[in-house]
Amino acid sequence: MSEAASTRSTASIGSTEPHAAPVAPSPALLPSLVPLLRGWLPRQRWFAGKGRPITDISLVSATELLPMGSAAGPGLLHLLVRVQQPVPSAQAPPVADCYQLLIGVRSTLPVPLAPALIGHVQDGPLAGRTVYEALQDPRLAELLLERLRTPGAPGTLRFQRDPAVSLPVGLNPRMLGTEQSNSSLVYGDSYILKVFRRIHPGVNPDLELPLALARKGCGRVPAPVAWFEAANAEDQREPYTLGVLQPFLYGSDDGWQRALRSLRAGDDFTTEAWALGRATAEVHTALADALPTTTLGRQQTELLAGAMTERLDAAAQAAPSLVPYVPALRTAFDAVAALGRAGREWSAQRVHGDLHLGQTLRAPDGEWAVIDFEGEPARPLTERRRPQPVVRDVAGMLRSFDYAARSCEPWAPGWAERCRAAFCEGYAHTSGSDPREEPELLRAYETDKAIYEVLYEARHRPDWLPVPLAAVHRLAAEAKPVPSAAASSAEKPDVQPDVAQPPPAGPQTGSPSATGT
Repeated sequence: MSEAASTRSTASIGSTEPHAAPVAPSPALLPSLVPLLRGWLPRQRWFAGKGRPITDISLVSATELLPMGSAAGPGLLHLLVRVQQPVPSAQAPPVADCYQLLIGVRSTLPVPLAPALIGHVQDGPLAGRTVYEALQDPRLAELLLERLRTPGAPGTLRFQRDPAVSLPVGLNPRMLGTEQSNSSLVYGDSYILKVFRRIHPGVNPDLELPLALARKGCGRVPAPVAWFEAANAEDQREPYTLGVLQPFLYGSDDGWQRALRSLRAGDDFTTEAWALGRATAEVHTALADALPTTTLGRQQTELLAGAMTERLDAAAQAAPSLVPYVPALRTAFDAVAALGRAGREWSAQRVHGDLHLGQTLRAPDGEWAVIDFEGEPARPLTERRRPQPVVRDVAGMLRSFDYAARSCEPWAPGWAERCRAAFCEGYAHTSGSDPREEPELLRAYETDKAIYEVLYEARHRPDWLPVPLAAVHRLAAEAKPVPSAAASSAEKPDVQPDVAQPPPAGPQTGSPSATGT
């Protein structure tokens, strides 16, 4: 992709339908929809506030992308709404998350669209009309691609496209049903549009990082060809990223499913793991070249270790099964803080932030691609955009190999051990630096990731809880007194498999390594 892809186009949309200037929705619109949204939002997989009541829904922005006044055809309404909910702690202020909604409007809903129903509006400007999830309507999904094909700024929205790419017409859309925190549409097996649901101020890393990698010619990541944003009235420098269109890697194999097939067949996966390590190193090298890097000194290292310790303590309160391991796990973070106080420094740069097998695709020619640079959605966007040591991504992939090995029966500890070693070797072959040469930092990040996994599984998939708990058992058993800087430089990491017994195989839907994604 050309460097022009990062240019913010302001070309206006033409005046022919469906590109007519949007009409500002009536102020009575949202109040008429709120009773329906209160029941519909908590049922959506991407809604982050499940289990807590909705106390208020307020409007951030509203744009009619297709006028809603016609009874003959559908209308398309784009909304950003702020949903307020209480938090468990009485001392904490309520949480107000911003969500992107694309709402179709019809007089009657065709039978094929029945699963998309939000409800029937009783009053206000849409009284008597039916509203529904617009992304499930092929006609409205086609309109969204048309907006991306022809850049412009309807209302508070901005649709932009790489001018070097010409998007063809006639691409039939279909909605994917595999994601949790976002929604995706595939157009004719050529392009995939990720529509972000929970919206934060600032450029989403899933747009920012692939654009930066494309400018450096990194072919490991599909280059964005179009995207759309919304203006942020509170800070014009921090727009809301709403969606990204990228090439769809048709015929590619999901890394998680490929690993599971290897396990079930008893096949070796080390060649693939080595290639994944090489691909990861190539992405890291390009990111370091494309975006600023920094060095973590004493203060930053202590803050890093302190944040990990705080997450451990908070997780132990929410997941009691962690409590017996807390003292031993804390030593992993104390060791990193001690090294920082002794003068040890680490390089930090932009990283993937949520790397696992489910975030990789293997093309028919055998090459691996890395996707989904959004990071862990539960963490603040400012944190996800912060430079970090590359071993964070390495630790995520090492945990993913362990998840795969424990998801099949019989448990294959040797498979995970070999894949972990091969991944690090492939990474070292390309980058010149073996992640295992930073044992304290690698152990700290793997511990932090395992704690995150315990909390996620305890809340969402209790049957999977034994998987991260086995890693916690191993990591706690590896606890050592806080080493001196001199001793730690010669220490080698332990990448042996977990010693606890494997859990039952658990459900085989989705990617269990993709916790929270």
